[in-house]
Amino acid sequence: MKTVNKVLLTSVSLLSAAILSGCGGNETKVDKKQAAFVEINKDPFPSTYKPMPSQATVITNVNIYDGLGGMAENVSVLMENGKIVAVGKDVDEASAVNVIDGTGKWLTPGIIDVHSHLGVYATPDAESHADGNEMTKPVTAAVWAEHSIWPQDPGFRRALAGGVTSMQILPGSANLVGGRSVTVKNLPGRVIQDMKFPDAPYGLKMACGENPKRVYGKKGGPMTRMGNVAGYRQAWSDAQDYKRAWEKYEEDYNAGKNAKPPKRDLNKETLMGVLDGEILVHMHCYRADDMGTMIDVMKEFDYKITSFQHAVESYKIADKLAENNICSAMWADWWGFKMEAYDGIRENIPMVHQAKACAIVHSDSDQGIQRLNQEAAKALSDGRRAGIDISKADAWIWLTSNAAKSLGIFEQTGSLEAGKNADVVLWSAEPFSTYAQAELVFIDGGLAFDRSKPETWAIADYELGQVGEGDRK
Repeated sequence: MKTVNKVLLTSVSLLSAAILSGCGGNETKVDKKQAAFVEINKDPFPSTYKPMPSQATVITNVNIYDGLGGMAENVSVLMENGKIVAVGKDVDEASAVNVIDGTGKWLTPGIIDVHSHLGVYATPDAESHADGNEMTKPVTAAVWAEHSIWPQDPGFRRALAGGVTSMQILPGSANLVGGRSVTVKNLPGRVIQDMKFPDAPYGLKMACGENPKRVYGKKGGPMTRMGNVAGYRQAWSDAQDYKRAWEKYEEDYNAGKNAKPPKRDLNKETLMGVLDGEILVHMHCYRADDMGTMIDVMKEFDYKITSFQHAVESYKIADKLAENNICSAMWADWWGFKMEAYDGIRENIPMVHQAKACAIVHSDSDQGIQRLNQEAAKALSDGRRAGIDISKADAWIWLTSNAAKSLGIFEQTGSLEAGKNADVVLWSAEPFSTYAQAELVFIDGGLAFDRSKPETWAIADYELGQVGEGDRK
């Protein structure tokens, strides 16, 4: 009898609960909705660059190298609203407010240095300014060079006086993966975002060969070239897993599932950007065999190496570089300062050009960046002495259009074409001459440097009170 009563009481309780639940209608039901979709912000530090004020300007009777392999004499170039409007013999000059006589002078696209450490290894050269290498582990893809750049580095102004209008600033080469690079306009800025080239893709600095071995050989590795390659492969394999996890999350979310996003990993996030084709790989690599190995790794993990930097043995594999559409950024004559630089030759740049591969002259130096026109002239003359016939007009692409293509900014700059940014340099003489000086430098049509007016030259705050008026001339 007691057992029956217990069953009845339990049934009544369940029935009462059901009735009470029904009285509330739908109000007590929990409506399970998807959480908001989690999307990674790919541009958390956007450019705040603003062009200088400019006037409609025409430069008349000037000789030009157009940056595409073309040369013309006694033409006019019209710039207006920050753009090149027209180039040729019959340019309509009616809109020009400023007319510059270019008789006997030369006009070129502004020089683009694809390998600079200005700002991350700033002048004066002090330990506190050494912010270019995060030597804490072999793969530091999470770091961004822009977070180390000191805009007050006087090297930027020196480069401007040498005709450099844009540059890529990279982390150093201690690590297998050193971090993100950034492309900047060479104009003064209070913070680095004021200098960032709008919409330029990020780069990723990687390094092969001796540097990672030297830095990590006594820190637990890698200590050999085979250890280097194992490190790259593991990093790319992990990045592929990370990419698949985010793709699965998006797929599940779009299918209506209450999916949970993967935990963010800033190292893998940058590498995923490379796998997605959004970030360009610029790889410090000297020896031909190392470059060949890295091309194999590139194909294994289906990403793109945009350029090999320094690349002193590119001449040995120039055909492979052309076949894989990989640029070589090179010095004219630096070699022999370590074993992997021993087999460099002075004809490297012209031999790469002759093979129809993408050749670039770069600096990797706060002083070399001031005379890149002369570095290109050295390479040109060395090639000619070896019987490689390259025109000066073709050689100028090593400093401009090829450089712009490797940085993903060729649609905006790097050549004298209508519609391009008015990033141009007026030279006092033929620009391959040792005696040529950049007289006027325009960036987006604004006059950024006038050699004849020292009082207008930009001076870093650091230099105020330390550089006398007479020292500026």
